[in-house]
Amino acid sequence: MAYAQPFPLAAPQTKVHQPPTYAPDLAVRLICPECRDPNPNIVEEFGSGDLVCGNCGLVLGDRIVDTRSEWRTFANDEGDDPSRVGAASDPLMEGMEQLDTVISFRDGGSGISRELQRAASRSQSSRAERNLLTAFRDISSWCDQFSLPKTISDIAKQLYKRSDEEKLLRGKPLDAVIAACIFIACRQAHVPRTFREICNLTHVSKKVLGQCYKALEQAFNLTPGASAQAEAAPSPATGPENLLVRYCNHLDLHPSVQAITADIIIAARQHGIADGRSPVSIAGGAIYFTCHLLGKVKSLRDISAVAGVSEGTIRLVYRLYYAEKEKLVKQEWIDDGRARLDRLPFDSTR
Repeated sequence: MAYAQPFPLAAPQTKVHQPPTYAPDLAVRLICPECRDPNPNIVEEFGSGDLVCGNCGLVLGDRIVDTRSEWRTFANDEGDDPSRVGAASDPLMEGMEQLDTVISFRDGGSGISRELQRAASRSQSSRAERNLLTAFRDISSWCDQFSLPKTISDIAKQLYKRSDEEKLLRGKPLDAVIAACIFIACRQAHVPRTFREICNLTHVSKKVLGQCYKALEQAFNLTPGASAQAEAAPSPATGPENLLVRYCNHLDLHPSVQAITADIIIAARQHGIADGRSPVSIAGGAIYFTCHLLGKVKSLRDISAVAGVSEGTIRLVYRLYYAEKEKLVKQEWIDDGRARLDRLPFDSTR
């Protein structure tokens, strides 16, 4: 007995002819066309990026992609380190935990997150480590504000860590210690900065900065541009001629003016002229003297603003140079027509 089809269609269904579909044959194997071994020995050379036949050595492909795990090592010691998290280790943070746990502030207003943050900060690092991290952040921030390179920031951090470990400046303000470290780092890297510039940057008094600087200099036997083990010797990094580069750039002076000013400063030092004056005062007075000598006059106000000294101090150094101008000006400058002594004004102010 045949059963009737439920819900029969009103019209008979017609079959739609579909074209044949094509798909890749996954059974295809890669064999070497040279040796045609049915069981090929294909070797992936990830070092060179080649696909090589292990039997005959024929290169079957190049620039293959390395699909292995990307293990990277950041360890200081030799050997494999399967650590896939974290940044490169910082030698300044040796012995300290360099990974932080940040707890979200979103707790629905219950106040639990604040308590968890306090507990995490107490358990993760000690008070000394937190102070060291704070000092490192301040050093990096001030060096960035002063447009100093990262090498000076690293030297200042090393110096601060040494002084913190040795307890050399116990009781001194943190800002004063950091300012002294930055000042010494600038001298070590031959990027001289004056006390006044460091004080204006860090808002530390000159007296406290000088005390911290003297303590660090005596403790580590520091000399400009030399290590603590090196023999103490005077360095030109603190001389006024090394301040001329920045001063002349700010005054928009030609490099030839800077070279002649440096020669005048060296000649004045050899003859004992303006001895005992600060390098900033000598640099400002020498620039004022050279600008008049070469006919490229700059006002006292502009030089005073760049050098950070008063106009009277610059005028005093200029009078000392003017009294010995024959010893300072080379004859070849006059013969070339670049310099003329009659351009130098006579300053009779007292």
